[in-house]
Order: sequence, then C-alpha cells, then structure tokens
Amino acid sequence: MLVMSMFLAACSGKEKTGTSDSGKGKDTEKQGESASGPQEGGTMVYALDSAPKGLFNINFYKDAVDAEVIDFFDDGLITYDDQLKPIPKIASWETDDNKVFKFTFKKGVKWHNGEELTVDDWIFAIETLADKDYEGPRYENVKTIEGAAAYHDGKAKEISGLKKIDDYNIEITFDKARVNNLENVWTYPMSRKEFEGVAVKDMLESPQVRQNPVGTGPFKINKIVPGESIEFVRNDDYWQGKPHIEKIILKVIDPSLVIGELKNSQLDMTSFHPSNYEEVQKLDNVEVLKAPGLSYYYVGFRMGTWDGSKNIMNYDKYQDKKLRQAMAYAMNREEWTKAFFFGLGKPVNRPVPTAHWISADNSDLPNQYEYDPEKAKQLLDEAGYKDVDGDGFREDPKGKKFVVNFSHYATDNPTFEARAKALTQYWEDVGLKSSLKMIDSNLYYDMLEKADKSMEVFFGGWSTGADPDPSATWTSDALWNFPRWVNKDNDQLLADALDVSIVGTDQEKRKQLYVDWQKLVNEEVPMIPVGEVDEVYAASKRLKGLTLGVNGTNSSHEWWLEQK
Repeated sequence: MLVMSMFLAACSGKEKTGTSDSGKGKDTEKQGESASGPQEGGTMVYALDSAPKGLFNINFYKDAVDAEVIDFFDDGLITYDDQLKPIPKIASWETDDNKVFKFTFKKGVKWHNGEELTVDDWIFAIETLADKDYEGPRYENVKTIEGAAAYHDGKAKEISGLKKIDDYNIEITFDKARVNNLENVWTYPMSRKEFEGVAVKDMLESPQVRQNPVGTGPFKINKIVPGESIEFVRNDDYWQGKPHIEKIILKVIDPSLVIGELKNSQLDMTSFHPSNYEEVQKLDNVEVLKAPGLSYYYVGFRMGTWDGSKNIMNYDKYQDKKLRQAMAYAMNREEWTKAFFFGLGKPVNRPVPTAHWISADNSDLPNQYEYDPEKAKQLLDEAGYKDVDGDGFREDPKGKKFVVNFSHYATDNPTFEARAKALTQYWEDVGLKSSLKMIDSNLYYDMLEKADKSMEVFFGGWSTGADPDPSATWTSDALWNFPRWVNKDNDQLLADALDVSIVGTDQEKRKQLYVDWQKLVNEEVPMIPVGEVDEVYAASKRLKGLTLGVNGTNSSHEWWLEQK
C-alpha cells in the first residue's frame, strides 16, 4: 500500500502513512515474544480515529481510513523491503529493458469467495482503471502501459500492452522504458468473478465495494456497522498460512478516548497523534512502536492556476523568491516541531523525508533556513516590502496593503489551529500582516486541486511512498503540484531521473539527479518544508509478533495474542 501512500497523506487530515506487509530489517521495532511461541485464537481490537468512507476496494478507495481497513483483507502482488525496494510477494518478475516485463503468479492463492487468483484478475483491474467510466484516482498508475490511452479514449477494445501467456504468466509492455515502470504500475488485482455483470460506472456504489468486499488477504470481512465498526474473521485458507488471531474488530474511537481505552485494556492497537505521545508512553500495559516516517509537512505558495491539463504561473503575489525565502527564515521550525510534533518530529529542508534513499544531505543544500528573523527582514527590505504607513506591517513594493492569507485544514484535533496560528505569528513578527482560515479537511484538498483563489499560502502534507519519483506532485503538468509551480529545470531533472538512457540501472546516478532537484527546490522555495514525523503505534503488551519499520507494519497473519 506504500505505492499509493502519497495520495493518502494529501487526502486525509490524519497525518499518517499507509502500511505495508513487511516490517523487518533496519529501523524496525518489534513487540516482545513468548518462549512458547505463537498462541492461537483471541479477538483483537484496533482503533480507527474516524469513520471509514466505505470504499472497501483498493481500486476505488480515496481515504486513509479506508486504506487501513483494506490492509487487513487484501494483498498486492509485490511488496517492499526495508530499503523501500520492490520485492516479489504474490508475483515475481523479470525484464531486460525496463519496458517489457514478464510477471509470474504464485499458484493456489485464493480470493475470499473461493476463486483462485489468476492473471485475468489483474488484467480486469487494469482495464477497469483505464475505462472511461472509472471513478477513481488511479488511471495514472496504468496509463503508461502500451495501448492504455487508446483503450481509455475508446479507440481500442483491449489494452495492447497486456499479453496473457497463461493463467499464471503475463507480459506487460509499457509505452517506453522507465526506471520506475514497476513501482508505478498498479499491482492490485480485482476479482473478475466478484464483479461479473457490474458495469464500471456502477462499481463505486456496488455492494462489492461498499458492503461485501473480498480480497486475498489474511482476514475476511464478517460484519460492517457503518460509522462504528468492522469485524474480521481469519482466512483459514490464507496463502501465507492461517493467521493466529481468530477475530479482529476495527472500532471507530474518538482520539480523545483512545488513552483511556488503552489504559483499561479495551484496545490492542492504534496509531496516535504525536500530541498523545507522552501520555501513551506512561501506560504500563502498552508498548510504543516507532519507526522513521515517510511524510513531510510544508507551507506552500500558490503561484498560478490549473487549466485542466497543466499548471500556469499567472498569480503574481508570491512570485518574488526573496519574499518566499524571507517567510522561511522567519519561521522557528525547530521550536515549532518540538511544540506540535511532541518529540516525534524534526525540521526538514527538502521535500523528501530523511528515511528515503534519495534524500539529500543537509550539507548539500544551498540554504538551511535556520530561524533568523533579522535575515528575513533584510530580504523583505531588499524585495521592497516595507512599512510605508507606520502601522507596524509592511506594504508590498507598490505601497499597497499586503496580507498573508494562510489556510490550514481543520479536524477535531485542537492542536491544528494552534500550530497554524503559531506560523502566522512568526510572519507577523517580521512585519507581514497575516490572516488565518481553517478549512474543513473534507473540502481542503478539493479546493487545492481546483487552485481555489482564496488559498494563497497553505499548509499541506505528503507521504512519499516506496517509489521516490516526485513527479506526481511537482511537474508542470501534475494536478497535485498545488503551488502551481512551473520551472523548466524542475521538469528536466525529474524526467532525466526516470530516463533509462540517462541513468540506466545506476542508482547513484539517479539519486544525484534527485539531489540536484532538491537543491533547486530548496533555492526556489515554491514551498517551505516544515518538518517530518516518525510513525508511531501503541500496542497492548498481549499483542505479539507485530513489527513496525520504515515500510510499515508486517502482515497481520503473523500477529498473535497472549492468552491468559
């Protein structure tokens, strides 16, 4: 699920990454073991901090909470190691040129409906995502397959790049060789049998997605109480072995009640916000698992609009680089991350988390943006932002009133408004009048996608996922390039890093291009990276076999409950 975790961070106010199937290796924490080995049975309770939206099929989900649900009952074809490199899971692969791939499926993997998983189910999923009536965000993950665009536009009845060899072997040809064709392509099958007779336009609202989803994972959905809970029972026929835990119940629990539920042993596992870290650590019946996170948070500047296919830099207010740099120097990010990430975060100077293999060393970056209000004032003076009327706040270079209109998403978390106000105070301290607008998280990213003119400076977060390619959030034609930043060097560096003729299979050469790209972003500051946060879970001490690493938690079929 790491493949799509970039999307998750954007679409939820949850501020957490997705999970994966393997968490062993470096930077990994593990729950204690028992000398007698795993015990069978028991019911585990897992907390969801908000109600799922109810799209319980990985091809359609849009929300981080739905992703948490799906992770218990469905599997992808590949997974990722602790270096975030793809490794075989249900499918292995081979390629000679990074354009044509041959995939081989394991035999005997079954859907929860008893049907065996075959390559037909993967073809079905890819065709669904490429269908003109598909309502979801994942056409991006199949459009680079040869013939997918023609299929999408109704010019072909099948996708020419999909060649079924037999039930367990398939050849996929992409439109061109890329370094990340494997990481980018959608590797989640969809039961052809289950959706038989359902038109693509009807799938989103179908019982197969909403009420009775099936997967190939370790647990099967037994009961859904909308807005309250989801009950799983173990899948005795799971292809990786029968799970130890008999039943798992996902309950929607208000974050303010989580600590009490943990303390009273009513809850076995939950992620939690950093603001609760100290209180959770004090509980003697709970262990805290922590691993480096793959998310970063930033303040973005809207510099243009989205015309439906590309970004256009046509908004002048924040075009001056000195203004943007001044606002970065004005922020005490060290103080801010300590105050609002509660010891689990640290400042970052690039749009790549430290845990990722492409991250640039701070020493390689042209600017550190350490807290320096005097430098911020100097840059503002140089750019012509001066207090003309003597009211204590600066006017723009034309002598007109200047206000930083800042937006932040709003949830039930009370720290969000406090941290947003802290940022506006930093800017006011150097003479930039600021105004804060808290916007409902369900509307927030839709407004950013539409380049809503009211959102001039905004707070955001991205999770980078396993594939380091940041093109989906930074190129000139990327919808999720929320600053609407257009820069030729930016586009060229990101394109070169995927070009097999330039980087071949040389990982260091590819990394250097991404380092050069991070230097560019650091200097131009279309957004101010603020901080990165560790991934944390609380687990009851009776829950064993759980591991957490940079690639998420291990598979739930390995977990077990200590029986008393």
